[in-house]
Amino acid sequence: MKKHRPRHVGIIPDGNRRWAAAHGLSKEEGYQYGLAPGLALLQQAKHDGIEEITYYGFTVDNCKRPKEQVRSFQRACVDAVDYLASEGADLLVIGNTASKCFPRELQDFATRTAVCGGGIKLNFLVNYGWEWDLAHVREDGKPHSADISRIDLVIRWGGMRRLSGFLPIQSVYADFYVEEKLWPDYRDDDWKKALEWYEKQDVTYGG
Repeated sequence: MKKHRPRHVGIIPDGNRRWAAAHGLSKEEGYQYGLAPGLALLQQAKHDGIEEITYYGFTVDNCKRPKEQVRSFQRACVDAVDYLASEGADLLVIGNTASKCFPRELQDFATRTAVCGGGIKLNFLVNYGWEWDLAHVREDGKPHSADISRIDLVIRWGGMRRLSGFLPIQSVYADFYVEEKLWPDYRDDDWKKALEWYEKQDVTYGG
């Protein structure tokens, strides 16, 4: 029997700062510990035939945090894009590129680009804000995130039960799975459990 699998999965990798504090590190040091989990999850997703995956990097509101934290998650996002793209992907970075908070190193990926031969559609939300997405439309009248497809499953690490502005249009019918574990503690079993949970959901899209 063919498994009921999501086509597009959204990832909210929360808990980096809490993890750092629990391990005697400064909060800003936690972001770099989220890089390896991101790559491991991407490899699992490709193995399981997922067509598209979106990672939540940081939001416009996150830029209100202390400067050292802002610099740390900006650097972590640049490193994450380089790290993940090495697997081969059709990469798109979505966020307010006009803001000084958007890393210049990611400017070239503001339109979808095949890297390392292309492959899975990989979206990364960097300096993203839902109000920016919906209110400041593109020249064709569509929201900035129009090139991202509808999301079937959103997985959030860190125990919080909220979307935090994560792609409101694409997530409108998404199933929402919460993993209590903090993101740097990711294991492949987290991914497997989320997919097993999704298989049991009754997907009706409002019908």
